[in-house]
Amino acid sequence: MATKSTTALETPLREQLDRLAAIEPSERSIISLYLDLRPNQNGQRTHVDTFLRTSFDEQTRSLPAEARAGFERTADRISQYIADQTPKSAKALAIFASTTDDLFEAIPFDVPIERASVHVDAVPHLYPLAQVNDRYPRYAALLMDTNSADLYVFALGATQRRETVQSEKTRRTSMGGWSQARYQRRAANFHKQHVKEVVDRLEKVTSEEHLNHIVIACDEVAKPFLMAQLPKHLTDKVIDVVNVDVKSLPEHALLAETMAALHQADAKTDAEHVERMLDAWHAGGLAVAGLEATMRALDMRQVEELLIAARPDRVAGSVDELVAKAQRNSARIRFIEDDNLLADAGGVGALLRFKI
Repeated sequence: MATKSTTALETPLREQLDRLAAIEPSERSIISLYLDLRPNQNGQRTHVDTFLRTSFDEQTRSLPAEARAGFERTADRISQYIADQTPKSAKALAIFASTTDDLFEAIPFDVPIERASVHVDAVPHLYPLAQVNDRYPRYAALLMDTNSADLYVFALGATQRRETVQSEKTRRTSMGGWSQARYQRRAANFHKQHVKEVVDRLEKVTSEEHLNHIVIACDEVAKPFLMAQLPKHLTDKVIDVVNVDVKSLPEHALLAETMAALHQADAKTDAEHVERMLDAWHAGGLAVAGLEATMRALDMRQVEELLIAARPDRVAGSVDELVAKAQRNSARIRFIEDDNLLADAGGVGALLRFKI
């Protein structure tokens, strides 16, 4: 068997969120910029220039005179970066830049950001960034048949890592009787050995990358061999098993197919987590609901998972403060896409690690 791998060395978005959330307020201002870079029907990005010019002009007029010079200098630096250094393939961009020049961090994405926005505050505005992190998590996608497999790690709409396992093909024969039976046993043994190699590789990658989600795309012949050898701790991470024509599925189609399966499973999981939170809250258990109780639990570092409406206008309070506190507490942040699920809780609630 031959195995080869390629890895894209990129900082996981969770680490960037942790670093930005740790920034303490000070006298300086921080510009948080989120841009939709998808071209218009003419293949141009003129809307980006228009949005930047309008937004920066509005912010400049709203600032006191003594703060304008620093803001304008930082805005020029941002505009220069966008013009000269933004990857042509990027669909979205987030930039965090301080008016004292000690922070400038640009994060291009291969996935879209819903709404372009500019925020000026003492700390970074992280709600949209955390939302991207939740919607496009790192996950493993396994594409395999009985003699070959490609294992991908996808994140933020791009390939972060790829590993290939290629096994020796068994030669077909038209002989019947004992020889045919021997061939079939030999083929089955090859299939089992191939699947064992694939499972070992899957276990190694999910462990190294700290992955919680796996989507499998395989043919009908390989599926029973794989499911028979997959250990429970990996089976528990399998979101879906998609039956596909392995030979004709290109990488971009695999990404689209597996991402769709991931989003479908995530919608179901959202409903389950909100129901669990509401049931525990009503029973006086390990959950809180509403802005005040959730903020208090975050301050006490009780929160295991923050459940927050995907639309910030559905939250009765400061979404940015909620997200920043959850990030600093290493709490899982789950954005709930269905507006109705958290309506009775003011758009926010949390599952707790412990009660006080």
